[in-house]
Amino acid sequence: MTKKSIFIAPAQFDDPAAALAQVKHIYDTSIAHLREALQHFVAGEELGGHVRACYPFVRVHTRTNARPDTRLSYGFVHGPGVYETTLTRPDLYENYYLEQFRLLLKNHGTMLEVGTSAQPIPVHFSFAEHDHIEGNLTRERRELMRDVFDLPDLAAMDDGIANGTYEPPPGAHQPLSLFTAPRVDYSLHRLRHYTGTAPEWFQNFVLFTNYQFYIDEFVRLGHELMNDESGEYVAFVEPGNVVTRRKGLPAVAGDELGAAPPRLPQMPAYHLLRADASGITMVNIGVGPANAKTITDHIAVLRPHAWIMLGHCAGLRTTQALGDYVLAHGYVREDHVLDEDLPLWVPIPALAEVQVALESAVADITQLKGYELKRIMRTGTVASTDNRNWELLPMHGNARSPERRFSQSRAIALDMESATIAANGFRFRVPYGTLLCVSDKPLHGEIKLPGMANHFYRERVNQHLLIGIRAMELMRNAGADHLHSRKLRSFAEVAFQ
Repeated sequence: MTKKSIFIAPAQFDDPAAALAQVKHIYDTSIAHLREALQHFVAGEELGGHVRACYPFVRVHTRTNARPDTRLSYGFVHGPGVYETTLTRPDLYENYYLEQFRLLLKNHGTMLEVGTSAQPIPVHFSFAEHDHIEGNLTRERRELMRDVFDLPDLAAMDDGIANGTYEPPPGAHQPLSLFTAPRVDYSLHRLRHYTGTAPEWFQNFVLFTNYQFYIDEFVRLGHELMNDESGEYVAFVEPGNVVTRRKGLPAVAGDELGAAPPRLPQMPAYHLLRADASGITMVNIGVGPANAKTITDHIAVLRPHAWIMLGHCAGLRTTQALGDYVLAHGYVREDHVLDEDLPLWVPIPALAEVQVALESAVADITQLKGYELKRIMRTGTVASTDNRNWELLPMHGNARSPERRFSQSRAIALDMESATIAANGFRFRVPYGTLLCVSDKPLHGEIKLPGMANHFYRERVNQHLLIGIRAMELMRNAGADHLHSRKLRSFAEVAFQ
């Protein structure tokens, strides 16, 4: 016997707020059903069969090939048919869902259909933020959970839609979004684990770095901004969900639950909040393309408006000096972590909106223009490798050497993360960019010595961070409609941003 939650039949809506209210009703009913059953299960009660609750869905029918405004990068389906997606966490995605619903109704003049799907909600994804129910279960009781509740099913949460490889089974509807509800829930849980902060704190503009020095400066700046009673940022959040509200603002229920962790998580995140969620999140991804892929795989489900890599790199040209900036306009992908998801023959283009913002930010912060600006910043190709010690490969000077490949590609800098972050931005339709700072020149015998490194960090980290923040503010001020690019959309693209 299966004890399903209340099934709510599909209903049609021509108002985005009413459609969202129905999504909330279905989701809240399903989650309440799972949580109640789980409480009885933890108490040792027999539930009399399998307990199941399902996600809400939204569906749209179109019968015309007529295209809406061809300047749009999202908010429309690509042709006649039935399109559908499951939805989760309407409390977290309220504004996002409202915007997607509004655009579908506006661009197609049709109705939205909302109802209960056939996709089960895994019981793990029903836990409230501070629930730790499984810790109270015996091993035998935990093993029994599989018989009583639905557990995460990886077959329902792969990235085939985003990768452009998904083929709907016969009779199935076309996808409306890049991610199914289970895939979103999975990433929300992974974000807690990797970053030490709740998904609710993440902002729409994300900075990545590969050095703790940048985080230290971001933390200092965040606390400084919280003392500005007239500032635009309303709170600063650190790992463990430790919240500092801007001076003059009251605490919010739940702030008291934050506590600094005994040790930092693998990729700690820090959030400079604005009331409209268009503030800045910064994540220390550490070193390597695997971390870069992991964190962007999960942050992508939050549908940020842009992410940018700020970090250090090896300068490959004799004309570069330590402390110079590199603005990437192309990437050589020797990181390999995305080879199966995004073939190497796929170009990763520079996005004009991001490039202009970054160049303008460098000029604003350094107060340099024209030739003087070109003296400290060079635009060119960045190569990313998965071999931190590429300099030690025993093939220098021959045709297979890394130097030969980098020279042929016209690369001007080398790191381990930038190409991965840009490629995943392309893959997940998140506007991306890279601004690096030259910290050594191993091909030319210039490596960081302790004294040089300390001086370099003091000189450049603050300026580099301020440039990244300024670039984000410029893009935010230009508006999301200006930022999202048709270059990131495929032939048969999903409607959701």
